[in-house]
Amino acid sequence: MAPEGAPALVLAVPGTPSAATRGLAEEVVSIARSELPGLDARIGYLDGDEAEFPSLAAVLAHAAEERTARYEQAVAAGAEVKEPDGPVAVVVPLLAGPDSALLRQVRQAVMDSRVAAELTDVLGPHPLLAEALHVRLSEAGLARADRARLFTVATAADGIVLASVGGDEAVQAAGITGMLLAARLAVPVMAAALDQEGSIASVAEQLRGSGSQQLALAPYLIGPEIDATLLEEAAKEADCSVAEPLGPYPAIGKLALAKYTTALGITPPQPQGTPVR
Repeated sequence: MAPEGAPALVLAVPGTPSAATRGLAEEVVSIARSELPGLDARIGYLDGDEAEFPSLAAVLAHAAEERTARYEQAVAAGAEVKEPDGPVAVVVPLLAGPDSALLRQVRQAVMDSRVAAELTDVLGPHPLLAEALHVRLSEAGLARADRARLFTVATAADGIVLASVGGDEAVQAAGITGMLLAARLAVPVMAAALDQEGSIASVAEQLRGSGSQQLALAPYLIGPEIDATLLEEAAKEADCSVAEPLGPYPAIGKLALAKYTTALGITPPQPQGTPVR
């Protein structure tokens, strides 16, 4: 159970809000709640419109107002309660890797809210993200689901382009998860930047130059942070098939919760992987 009076977990969702984005974010917080019953989990959009998609700053301000109201009601009822202190919320960016422009937006929204909130790191790199990438590739028929099974996938890729956003820093961070993915698949994996012109094509050329013939593009992205057409264009540029973004894979919710509990110094169930089928 979440400790009584614990700060809210606020998921900071990048990109243009949409029904699909909201569905993804709701699934992520639902996973986090199932891992820690009683968790107060909320969603704030970096580009929210204050109506259907509340902004991150507005969600933080509302959480602060609610905490103050609960305290005042308890005092009015004659209860002996301690005045709330510490952060009102822990903000977890819904990002697999570092993206300085988006993280600046998150920090600015926290400052604009004038609320005491703690901001965590992004979700990766992490072995569970390598697992999620493996699953997405296998779902697309681009990787074996299980190396131990004695069957092959005719379309399995023999080289993976790991597509990130956020420039050089994001590519370096993606490369760490890429090494874990390479160990799972026993094929070379190289990271590239969707937001750097020529990066995807250059990495695809390097992989082909080292002997890979059938490439696949694996988005090291949760989804909302980019326009989906960027992936399609990158896949054409590299002349390869593309898997789906990570999306609301269970590991995403578990890692978001792990960031929250680490920030508060509480011990949750440790996030466990899911067998790839």
